Amino acid sequence: MKNDSVAIGIVGAGIMGERLLNAILQQDPALVQACGIWDPAPAAMQRMAKTFPQVPRLLDAAAVIAASDCTYIASPPASHLPHARAALAAGKSVFCEKPLAIDVADAAAFVAEAGKRGAVNFPFASSPAVATIRRWIESGEIGTPRRIAIEVGFAKWPRSWQADAAGWLDRPMQGGFTREVVSHFLFLSRRLVGPLHGMSGKASFPGAGPEAGKSERRIAATLKAGDLPVTLAGAVGETAKDDHNIWMLEGDKGAVRLCDWSIAERRGTDGRWQQAPDALPQEQARPLALRRQLEGVAKLARGEPHHLATLADALNVQEIVEGILAG
Repeated sequence: MKNDSVAIGIVGAGIMGERLLNAILQQDPALVQACGIWDPAPAAMQRMAKTFPQVPRLLDAAAVIAASDCTYIASPPASHLPHARAALAAGKSVFCEKPLAIDVADAAAFVAEAGKRGAVNFPFASSPAVATIRRWIESGEIGTPRRIAIEVGFAKWPRSWQADAAGWLDRPMQGGFTREVVSHFLFLSRRLVGPLHGMSGKASFPGAGPEAGKSERRIAATLKAGDLPVTLAGAVGETAKDDHNIWMLEGDKGAVRLCDWSIAERRGTDGRWQQAPDALPQEQARPLALRRQLEGVAKLARGEPHHLATLADALNVQEIVEGILAG
């Protein structure tokens, strides 16, 4: 680490790679710096050259790993573990997108290998709205927690801004909204309440016709987070909204919820939902969360305690997700 600034190299120049790169460039360079980026797609590298000319475009993933203190893996899921294992073998830390792998057993083996040298990019770990919800819970506003309900919906899948990634994002091996979106809310349940277990669920996939072979279009599941029951429902094509989601925790005295990624709300004594006074839409909240995520990445790279989602967190979430999809 040069002058204690953590060098972050990026494998994958898609939407997530570009988002984190932009966040790095807006962060204090004394904390983190972008040491390079690589993507196997020439068009993606050309876009990086135009958008981020100041960032080195490296020859391959090995070059990114060699240049970095921490390697951020933002490529499609099937490639996550080969890149992550190569980074760990080179003595680097790893910050990875979810899911860890396309095979749960392989993900579990990796978690056992990696120890504490890796973390996963679940931004709810750094969300201002989640921090607000945590404060409400800890102050006793909902009383004794009773249940969690998760609801997600999409006008179509993939979402409009993900169309370029439909080749893998709308296929059952790597994609689907359960892996891409529901996993975040399962992580949130684990982080705020407890480990996930006792899942029973099912997923519906398109049958014959032009939709055949694509990712799931509906899910329903029940499980537990710690001792609390969790109900989960998701569907494509039953809402006009590009992306709709609600995570709600209800207690014996009240309830709190997170709406559309970034809006914290609590239910008043009159039964009405009220937004937190400092609530921000996702477009404004995301940069704040990414900034704090990078603070965690710097600590990870230095071997210090951090607040990021651990590999064990991600494995627990993946086990539930794949259980739903297998059902």
